[in-house]
Amino acid sequence: MESKIGRAIIKSGLETLYNYSEVDVAIVGAGPSGLTAARYLAERGFKVAVFERRFSFGGGIGPGGNMLPSIVVQEEALPILRDFKVRYSPATDGLYVVDPAELIAKLAAGAIDAGAKILLGVHVDDVIFRGDPPRVAGLLWIWTPVQMSGMHADPLYTVARAVIDATGHDAEVVSVATRKVPELGVQVRGEKSAWSETAEKLVVEHTGRVAPGLYAAGMAVAAVYGLPRMGPIFGGMLLSGKRVAEVVAADLAQEARAAYSV
Repeated sequence: MESKIGRAIIKSGLETLYNYSEVDVAIVGAGPSGLTAARYLAERGFKVAVFERRFSFGGGIGPGGNMLPSIVVQEEALPILRDFKVRYSPATDGLYVVDPAELIAKLAAGAIDAGAKILLGVHVDDVIFRGDPPRVAGLLWIWTPVQMSGMHADPLYTVARAVIDATGHDAEVVSVATRKVPELGVQVRGEKSAWSETAEKLVVEHTGRVAPGLYAAGMAVAAVYGLPRMGPIFGGMLLSGKRVAEVVAADLAQEARAAYSV
């Protein structure tokens, strides 16, 4: 029995890694913006893989507001909550409260049910780049426990037509690309202190492509463009995830049309 258990895990796990060594869209970070983007892209028929360094998803949703089991979204994000069948209750002045555990569970389920693959315990170490002018063409990754151990292990590749940085406050993927591929011409300015109302709007407005093949969503947008942070209000994160899905889908469709016409 033990050998059958082991073989089943090894065979299935390696087949998954083989099948997702090349994707349409690689999303780094299984937080609110990453999971939202994953669902809307997968629904459009794109092959989507989400890479999450932890062994769980949800990003900053879980702690709620300073460990209180509640988070806030604004009215503009309610259509997304309804898409994911997340329950909400009115609070005040166009704000609504949501249970963090429910939001995490239903964002993840929505992404998975739409066809996205979520890979847990994966640390993205670097990007692949090609061309002149350069474009981001995928990711290099290792298992998180290897990264945490400080031991060296050569990473594996995942080739992608588009890479979305949804890693949060540090914009980890864009930061790596900025440092190692300066030809991309991207800067990470670092997020500013809190100004919730302004931050919610600016993050969504600036969501999108930061370099050919590389996109930012959620708090990674604030880090890239030097925008204010917003704290425990998550409507902007959801709206940013939907927005980046729209931008990526349009860009990939345009690339496909251009390739077909050649």
